[in-house]
Amino acid sequence: MTDKKRSISYSWRLREIMAEHGMYQTTELVDPLHERGIYLSVSQVHRLATGTPERLSLQVLAALCDIFGTTPADLIVTGAENVGIRKTGTADRPRSAGAAELRPARARITTTE
Repeated sequence: MTDKKRSISYSWRLREIMAEHGMYQTTELVDPLHERGIYLSVSQVHRLATGTPERLSLQVLAALCDIFGTTPADLIVTGAENVGIRKTGTADRPRSAGAAELRPARARITTTE
């Protein structure tokens, strides 16, 4: 087993690509998508442009690439880096017999009269 993990990341650049092409309102993207057979509502296009999608249809991606004359790599910038495994403070401690050892002693309340 390796002691390194890979952390992946991605950045969705649709809004930047739109601005580079003089398209500043998300509604301007609705008709070019319709021309390519992609029928998304105005709110769906807004979410696509202003958010970062977790899932994306390849047809939508291909249509966006065609509209802006770009490649998927221009729209989605990916990255990966090695990340060390996080060690806990209890890794070197011997295992205890059970949770009973960790419980505090019960307090006894007495009254003085």
